[in-house]
Amino acid sequence: MRKKVAFIGTGGTISSVGRGPLEITDYAGAMAKAPETYMLHAEGVLAAVPAVQEVAEVIPVAFRNMASPAIYFDEWKEIAALCQRTVEDIPDLAGIVIGHGTATLEETAYFLSLTLKVAIPVVIVGSQRALNSLSSDAPLNLVSAIRVAASPESRGRGVLVLLNDEIQAAREVTKTSTFRLQAFRSQEYGILGCVDGDAVRYYRRTERRHAPDTEFDVSGLAALPRVDICFSYAGADGAAVRGFVAAGARGIVSAGFAPGSLAPGEAEALVAAAAAGVVVVQSTRAGSGAALDSVQSRERGFLTADNLNPQKARLLLALALSATSDPTEIARVFRDY
Repeated sequence: MRKKVAFIGTGGTISSVGRGPLEITDYAGAMAKAPETYMLHAEGVLAAVPAVQEVAEVIPVAFRNMASPAIYFDEWKEIAALCQRTVEDIPDLAGIVIGHGTATLEETAYFLSLTLKVAIPVVIVGSQRALNSLSSDAPLNLVSAIRVAASPESRGRGVLVLLNDEIQAAREVTKTSTFRLQAFRSQEYGILGCVDGDAVRYYRRTERRHAPDTEFDVSGLAALPRVDICFSYAGADGAAVRGFVAAGARGIVSAGFAPGSLAPGEAEALVAAAAAGVVVVQSTRAGSGAALDSVQSRERGFLTADNLNPQKARLLLALALSATSDPTEIARVFRDY
């Protein structure tokens, strides 16, 4: 008997239909003007890839179509709640697949991996090419994601990301290329596993805490605390930092020079921000590796993001700040997650 897998469509390239098969990169302009025309809803995506029903009994779940740069906390809360309702409404559900645009896919995946409370596998899937473009990766990505969600071996691994036949951990994966099909990489530690035909193979696990066994509950949270990212560059004078503080930032993630150093003016502004009660977390712009937890950094009052990239450090800091302002406790959160 086929296993049941729910498919939640949120839009993005994986749901997009360009004006012709050669519209490989520039379909987004028309899509942004009329997403209801150029993006298929979950039911339409499944109808466009009928082979999915050979893999599992795939059940479309209505959400709404959006370009992924527009997705943020309100949508994340809705998606998390929708996952919960879907598990409650569909008996014997084996897993959930969420179709998503690749621009913010890694952030949605990490947020859900920190906040979801469902025990079944949840797999985020996207594509680099529209559904009807020449050599689209969308159909096979969708089929592979459904295989992963239906696999009992996927349980207990947190939210997973599937593109290009590779299974990645939400905490570690990031988009590394604009157009290449192998855009999503886990830079230092590699994939968790892969899908080869009908075989789902795992080779490792992530060691940090993840869904469903996390401490974060956003169901009653109206908004995330403001956390901004400042990007280091030669000559940075701290103007951005002062602007973030003036705008009401409760936290700032510093995407510093590797392994975590700063331009003098930027350092001065961040020290002042930390002294004023803004939580400063030091990350790096390098793309891989842990930020140095140096004596100087600690003396400045900064915490370390470990090896989280700046955009994911921002999400973890915002969730931590929704519960506490205690730097010791926030440092513990970064160690655990």
